[in-house]
Amino acid sequence: MEYLSQECYDKLVAELDELINVELPRVKNELVEAREKGDLSENFEYHAAKREHGRLLGKIRFKQKVLHFARVLDTSNLEGDIVGLFRKVEITNLSNNSKMAYTIVNPHEANLREGKLSIKSPIAEALLGKKKDDVVEVTVPAGIIKLRIDNISI
Repeated sequence: MEYLSQECYDKLVAELDELINVELPRVKNELVEAREKGDLSENFEYHAAKREHGRLLGKIRFKQKVLHFARVLDTSNLEGDIVGLFRKVEITNLSNNSKMAYTIVNPHEANLREGKLSIKSPIAEALLGKKKDDVVEVTVPAGIIKLRIDNISI
């Protein structure tokens, strides 16, 4: 089971609808047109359309599976004093005193440009369950860093 925000759930539903109702008919039409061009063994357009059709069906199945096991989490009932899913965390890297702010989200919503950090990332995993003013050591590809939690909010 995966917990999603309402925004992420709605986005996935819209993407799935687009794939099923717009992209799939277009790719099926391309497949039919390529098949009508003759010899299938040497028909590049047919093989390309068939690959595209398979890729699209895989994407559709993946999104359907995610939505099947998804649960929308009501963020209004969350406690804001412990780091967890859908909490905004302000942290300071103690080695260089740089400040960062991230919202901990599920992997489907993760986007560092928007300040959304996947709950499965090393930093988020180290922060989970911690409170304000706690210092955590995180092993990242560049080595071990120490982070201090400055603030937690919803």
